[in-house]
Amino acid sequence: MNLSEQLSITARKHPEKTAYVFQDKETSYFELETSVQRFATQLENLGYKKGDHIALVVGNSPYFIIGLYGALRAGAVVIPINPLYTPSEMTYILQNGDVKGIITMDVLLEKFEAISNHLPNVEHYISCESGVDLDLSSHSLASKLLSFTHLVRTGEAEFKDEKPVLDEEDTAIILYTSGTTGKPKGAMLSHKNLYSNAKDVADYLTINGEDRVIAALPMFHVFCLTVSLNAPLMNGGTVLIVPKFSPQEVFRIAREHGATVFAGVPTMYNYLLQTAEGNQENFSGIRLCISGGAAMPVALLTQFEETFNVKVSEGYGLSEAAPVTCFNPLDRPRKPGSIGMSIIHVENKVVDEFGEELPVGEVGELIVRGPNVMKGYYKMPEESAVALKDGWLYTGDMARMDDEGYFYIVDRKKDMILVGGYNVYPREVEEVLYSHPAVAEAAVVGTPDPDTGEAVISFVVLKDASIQEDELRDFCKGHLAKYKVPAKIEFLEELPKNTTGKILRRHLKDKVEQV
Repeated sequence: MNLSEQLSITARKHPEKTAYVFQDKETSYFELETSVQRFATQLENLGYKKGDHIALVVGNSPYFIIGLYGALRAGAVVIPINPLYTPSEMTYILQNGDVKGIITMDVLLEKFEAISNHLPNVEHYISCESGVDLDLSSHSLASKLLSFTHLVRTGEAEFKDEKPVLDEEDTAIILYTSGTTGKPKGAMLSHKNLYSNAKDVADYLTINGEDRVIAALPMFHVFCLTVSLNAPLMNGGTVLIVPKFSPQEVFRIAREHGATVFAGVPTMYNYLLQTAEGNQENFSGIRLCISGGAAMPVALLTQFEETFNVKVSEGYGLSEAAPVTCFNPLDRPRKPGSIGMSIIHVENKVVDEFGEELPVGEVGELIVRGPNVMKGYYKMPEESAVALKDGWLYTGDMARMDDEGYFYIVDRKKDMILVGGYNVYPREVEEVLYSHPAVAEAAVVGTPDPDTGEAVISFVVLKDASIQEDELRDFCKGHLAKYKVPAKIEFLEELPKNTTGKILRRHLKDKVEQV
């Protein structure tokens, strides 16, 4: 079984049911299935074979869903790319990923025009209409340009040749990691990886055909891809597409379209909480909120739940695991600060530097095993061998497990700060800062120090601008051991974030090093 085949089954069972809502227009499963099939046959007509690589460079829209499922049905390997990437960032991925065709928005064609000389193997640019009035007839890429809408409208209902046979171990998607150190690595996810994780997440969180799930996270990111897109489509649910996150639009869509599930990163929850419209009425139909992508401060989680009267289930995942490995269960007490327990069919354990499992409560590296774990990194056998050992994926995250099987992420292995021989985990300091009523956001990094080896530096966004650095440091002294207290607290208007809202610690480290 694979995602595309499951979509066909759902469409046959519930043809009139709404698959997604975009710009307040509902599209049924029958309509979605028809578009997917037509796009897949057009890829066949254009000469795409099983295993060919197609880049998907579009934002949250029907183009993404149809492009993804259609390409998978045609047997292609899909490479989702952030549309906000610079031409140079895209060039690396498109070259390294051996891309043959690109599905992108018409307004992004200038980016590809600038780098087309570096992409001789790209045969087609499939252009998606943005609504902007553009004349592409004289475009330098005109000879390779095709209209996405025209292809879908004129596609066939059946493949001319035999339908591509998809093995569950065939690569379906290559997800390029953010590349905080070195060049991005392409995690190869099989059809089995994607299908199993979507099904297991849907089962674990009881996402069913009655659910209407808000897709406000970027669809090119694996969190949204699995939790907000594939999981609801797996069981006949409805995806409520938010083109670009804004608290006001999320509240409007939730209210007007009867949303039942919202998934986001902690930054999104913070924005929702700080918005004037943030009240129970706007989220009255939401039965479950899902948080992932980064650790959610306990103070933020508690305040959000009290304000909106809704449970937030925090989980954990990574691109290499398609992505989910843990979630707080819904049928027993949720533990604030915990990423929860292993989901169905997935194992997690905490190990020492030799790969030996550690006793309950001890901190070590979190490793994962299950049907969701990637095949390896594309064209990077050495990196694959480091990440995958004896069937286990080494996550690089430091964690501990309690006596009930709940896991807690302490921090990224590489983000740990060593102060005078003592380990300081940024998250612990950030939790204290978030508990102060004047703090809206906080991030902690380490910087070289001649006396202690490293020093703790905090970056804070304030709700109350009258608070002083000394006051906040004194607050920390009341909650942290002396060596954990920030040596310096710098106030910023906002923290640097990527497109999913994750705080970019690397940028903050660079800022410290430049001073």
